Amino acid sequence: MLKRFAYSLIFSVSLLGASQAQILEPAKLIVETPTKAVAVGDEIELVFKATIDKDWHLYSVGFDEDCGPIPMTLKFEKHPSFSLVGKLTAVGDKAEHDKSFDCDVRVFIGKGEFRQKIKILSPDLKIIGSWGGQACSEVCVQVGGDFMVGPIKVQGEKKNSGEKSANPTPAKIKTEAQVPSPEPTTVTAAATETTPATTKVDSAANATVGHASPKLAYGKNKGPQFDPSLIKDDPSKNSFLGFFLLSFVAGLVALLTPCVFPMMPMTVSFFTGGGKTKMHAIVYGLSIVAIYTVIGLAVAPLMGPETANHLSTEWLPNIIFFLVFIVFGLSFLGLFEITLPGTFINKMDQKSEKGGWVGIFFMAFTLVLVSFSCTGPLVGSILVSSAGGEVLKPVIGMAGFSLAFAIPFTLFAFFPSWLSTLPKSGGWLNAVKVVLGFIEIGLAFKFLSIADQAFHWRILDREVNIAIWIVIIALLGLYLMKAFRLPGDTGKDVEDKRVSVPRLMLAMVSFTFLVYLIPGMWGAPLKALAGYLPPLYTHDFDLISQNTKANQICDEPKYAEFLHLPHGLQGYFDYDQALACARQQKKPLFIDFTGHGCTNCREMEAVVWSDPEVLKRLQNDFVVVALYVDDKTELPESQWYTSKYDNKVKKTIGKQNADLQITNLNNNAQPFYILEGNDEKVLVSPYGYKKDVKQFVKFLDSAKKKFTELASK
Repeated sequence: MLKRFAYSLIFSVSLLGASQAQILEPAKLIVETPTKAVAVGDEIELVFKATIDKDWHLYSVGFDEDCGPIPMTLKFEKHPSFSLVGKLTAVGDKAEHDKSFDCDVRVFIGKGEFRQKIKILSPDLKIIGSWGGQACSEVCVQVGGDFMVGPIKVQGEKKNSGEKSANPTPAKIKTEAQVPSPEPTTVTAAATETTPATTKVDSAANATVGHASPKLAYGKNKGPQFDPSLIKDDPSKNSFLGFFLLSFVAGLVALLTPCVFPMMPMTVSFFTGGGKTKMHAIVYGLSIVAIYTVIGLAVAPLMGPETANHLSTEWLPNIIFFLVFIVFGLSFLGLFEITLPGTFINKMDQKSEKGGWVGIFFMAFTLVLVSFSCTGPLVGSILVSSAGGEVLKPVIGMAGFSLAFAIPFTLFAFFPSWLSTLPKSGGWLNAVKVVLGFIEIGLAFKFLSIADQAFHWRILDREVNIAIWIVIIALLGLYLMKAFRLPGDTGKDVEDKRVSVPRLMLAMVSFTFLVYLIPGMWGAPLKALAGYLPPLYTHDFDLISQNTKANQICDEPKYAEFLHLPHGLQGYFDYDQALACARQQKKPLFIDFTGHGCTNCREMEAVVWSDPEVLKRLQNDFVVVALYVDDKTELPESQWYTSKYDNKVKKTIGKQNADLQITNLNNNAQPFYILEGNDEKVLVSPYGYKKDVKQFVKFLDSAKKKFTELASK
């Protein structure tokens, strides 16, 4: 377990480097070519020499690959002119104990040398292939590339069986991409068998090569050809900022819950006695932030591209998240209370009574524990939301939540006299809790909807979702108007039938939202909720005509019986089919990396794609393909392949589309829009989640202009 955790942590750090669009290539390889003629029947030794950057080490061969690091691998395209003799060997590597993976490995530092024997079978000698391995420093990346040996002068049949091969001299590696043959030959360490790798690899590698599957060849080396210089900014920055602000707001909301609000006077009384200083108040606030952020740090190593996609689209995690939100919502409504064991809280409270800095920290810890029954559902919701995102999201979410949560307590510790300005506790606090409960239950159906779409169950279509929300919002409005009471409503507030102005205003907001939802039952787009509702094609009661002119496509799209494009657009759901049509129509290809569970994708489609200027361009100027990265439809076994990225067999539509995005574009976020020419080269900088119609139109126009310029040359 320790080794697996270490690898997970190192891999997470590597992903952070990749997220900054920095492609690390700490190791390079050249192959030496014999200069003298050789004969058919000769056995010659190919020499591969590695150069390794300072402070990096390259893993060699001859150690247990299951311990974590990935050893060097050579993959030769099969050709009748030669055959492999023996396995790959290393010259001059050294053995060491790898602390990160807690196992014994062999490595090269500075430079290295690998050798592979081959037997020449015909004069028409052709040796090409690719190499791959793993290099580590403070982070780990997988390195690799293509190679070509030759040309080598080969004579006829060998006459002198004792003739030795010529001394080699260096020749540069060929850098053009080579398309692997259907059954490549992979060579690994002489001491181990060729087996699938069990560890993940970094997506920042230039070209990734792993261990061959015993049944399936490595995947197709094709797809969008991306020039990293096109990247202008990191589209994930906006999502991080938005998630931080959302978490910050959740922290502010937590302050108004019955478990937290009454703690403010306790905080003031703690800091008004015992000689507490303003520095103690600062440490108190920082301790609150640190405690919550540590929770995010504990979750962060579990995140990653595969984990995130699995948690956000697999049916079981989403059903669990659905149930978690329902439980939290029912708890807020007063059905039961979620609490931590009392003995644990009492122990922390006793430690907080100690003086000094330790006492300050445990006072903060006690606040976190006592308020858990109200903050637990909000914290859990943030962590669940971050499960489908990047490695940093849990940390950012907890930092935002705890910062908003800690600021008022710190300020009241600074200025105790402010206590008199606070409103008194009362029934209004429970009302806040109930409102949160209704919202939690409403949001719960988002997770159930994701699983429903990814697996095409069709049990929670758009109109069913809207109907559920209509009922929830109606009940919320009636509760705010005191039409009924719940178990937590006690005291004078229950007897008083008058409705306060704030409650009346909130009820008006609720009923306004209710009126907004009702046309959605008959097909209204409801753009404000596009990211949270199933797409319009799942709607059975659509009485509103789209009036969209369908664009022309070449042939019947694969998977069109269960995959759809918005706004009546015609397009494809298979990359190869779409590329063939783009070449036939001589148009650029618009690639939409999307997902059934992608909230931001639905928002982009509803807000940006629906604009007449955008729709006109998508209809007339491009061939459109939507590649769903989370679709669970399993393909025929003849279409399965082993990924170069992570050595896993890709069996479903979603897995293959996600692999294409990660391997070719070094990105795993959705939405992600790519515009490419008929030569599969990306035309302009990719476009991510940005709801700016003018910028999106500019994105489309710039690609069309470049495509036209290239076609005219």
